[in-house]
Amino acid sequence: MTSTVFAFLGIVATYALFEVVYALHLDLPLVVPMSGLRVFEYLPVALIGFVVSRLGLGATVLYRFARCLRYYIALQAVLAIAQALWAPPLFGVSMLGGGRPFGTFVSPNLFGATMATCALLFAMVSGMRKWLALSIFLALLSGSRTAFISSLLVLFFQVYAALRPRDRWALVMPAPILAVGALVLASSPLLSGRDDANPTEDGRIDLWQRVFSEQVHGPVDVLFGWGLGLSSNTINVLYGAEHFPGQFDSDSLYLFLLNGYGLLGLLAYLFLLWTTTRMSVHPNKGLVVIFIFVAGLTFNMWEYFPQNAILMLLWGLVLGTGYRAIAPAAPARPVALGSYYQHYS
Repeated sequence: MTSTVFAFLGIVATYALFEVVYALHLDLPLVVPMSGLRVFEYLPVALIGFVVSRLGLGATVLYRFARCLRYYIALQAVLAIAQALWAPPLFGVSMLGGGRPFGTFVSPNLFGATMATCALLFAMVSGMRKWLALSIFLALLSGSRTAFISSLLVLFFQVYAALRPRDRWALVMPAPILAVGALVLASSPLLSGRDDANPTEDGRIDLWQRVFSEQVHGPVDVLFGWGLGLSSNTINVLYGAEHFPGQFDSDSLYLFLLNGYGLLGLLAYLFLLWTTTRMSVHPNKGLVVIFIFVAGLTFNMWEYFPQNAILMLLWGLVLGTGYRAIAPAAPARPVALGSYYQHYS
């Protein structure tokens, strides 16, 4: 499995280099395609997680990291609750009467996305239920639609794992209806704290339609994109909105990939997610992969720290838990890990 993963990464690197050259061919400054490479910024963290997991130390590293993460969550909780109670409504009104909390971040959406990701991490570690609950509460308090849906996803898998196998169908059957209800609730002013949260009235949809109709001229633009980095938030910050032809704010990982890497890059990303579920035997592989997939629907999470670093680590840990172990003593690991958890519980 290791050789397969690194061969795939080699192909991805070659294709990314091709996209950089193609963007320069379109007379875009170098900073534009370089910003399009930000999705690979924390790829080394995923590789570290992959190697650690292959060595049989994935659960130990994850547990120690979760214990350190508790202090970070405690700090964010103090700031967020204070902001939700007494801060002015800079980004909308929170459910506690103050402003939507943003912790140490620049916006509630980034704060909520990070808290939902921390909830995902705590859900994968035993003995962290109260920190899982606190992370989900902070994600919901942020008023972010993406954070709300991601948090519900973590809760869904927690309930699913707690049910007996013969009873799980009762939770799976109404899942599509629950998803639609969650989307409606996430867009309501009660949760989001905004009156403009209705996705059907979002001006970004009109922008996307205009950009696609004006910039996608043929199969080449569909297959390879029309300029790596033009949909990156970095370019919007540096040059302003729509400074370059074809530039737009994607607000979606999949639109970002379609613009910068084309349909081929988008399919490669989805293939890697699917491959993770096929090659890994990690008990939480479904939760991690679906969380990563859902988080990218309305948010380019690979551009924002620390959510990108945490998700890369978890993805690497899950992918590294493969069918073949590289150490003969690997079967003895669960006993040692169990005693490790008991020692620090």
